[in-house]
Amino acid sequence: MGAGRAGRAPADQRTAALAAYLGNLRDERRLSEHTTAGYSHDIEALFALVPDVPLEGIGTHVVRRAIGRLHAQGLSGRTLARMLSAWRGFFAWLIRHRALATNPCAGVRAPKSARALPKALSPDAAARLFDREVEDALELRDKAIFELAYSSGLRLAELVGLDLGDAQAILRDGEVTVTGKGRKTRTVPVGAKARRALEHWLDARGPLGNPGDSALFVSSRGRRISPRSIQLRLKRWALQAGLGTGVHPHVLRHSFASHVLQSAGDLRAVQEMLGHASISTTQVYTKLDFQHLAKVYDQAHPRARKKR
Repeated sequence: MGAGRAGRAPADQRTAALAAYLGNLRDERRLSEHTTAGYSHDIEALFALVPDVPLEGIGTHVVRRAIGRLHAQGLSGRTLARMLSAWRGFFAWLIRHRALATNPCAGVRAPKSARALPKALSPDAAARLFDREVEDALELRDKAIFELAYSSGLRLAELVGLDLGDAQAILRDGEVTVTGKGRKTRTVPVGAKARRALEHWLDARGPLGNPGDSALFVSSRGRRISPRSIQLRLKRWALQAGLGTGVHPHVLRHSFASHVLQSAGDLRAVQEMLGHASISTTQVYTKLDFQHLAKVYDQAHPRARKKR
């Protein structure tokens, strides 16, 4: 395609090559305009870091230096990995069109980002969220949803997908069976307060549900409740409880895992109840547990606090 043709300015050469590549993404690979724009943005970011270097002059050392500069600017490892993937695909395409001989991104890896710890409510904060008077059927529904999420560590999609038959099994057996990520099925205990909240919701659900609709949790229109509705309702509950705006359904799942681990210390059991394929995914909660213990230590131990 002549990307390395002598006599062309580096900027012109690179612009022409990028335009041809983006056209390939749109026309041949049928990628959306949004996705194509993302590729364009990431590749142009590399060009901006080396404005006077032609394509054939971008070697591995140039790519490594670019990653280092972007990392120093505060870009996360995840973002840099995405950008590297875009660059790698662009250069691979140039190689297929005989414009380059080697891929300068080969062997280059993005730096790892520190894994953010999941946010969890304290037991007192969880009590403030749940221990409130409900005023109507929709609040009975909300309470049942939130109690189930906290009692059993269910994901948002798992909560939305529950049917009336699941409710009968929960009340009969004191446990719920759901199918989560990777089509993995697991059975999790359901606490007494969650079962009681579910009973109250079932008593109030009748007028709301459409005949023949199997959904356990329905909207005011009688349709299966949407994930977005649960997010917004929980946000409102958290604000009314004075917990701020950062409480979302996954926080209840994190709180379940953290509090069970603090009480029982059985990481493998928490892994099974959360449905994690790998124990390494669950181990993040040991860090939360340590943070809790460290806070208690700092507050209680006579030699932990600095004298003022």
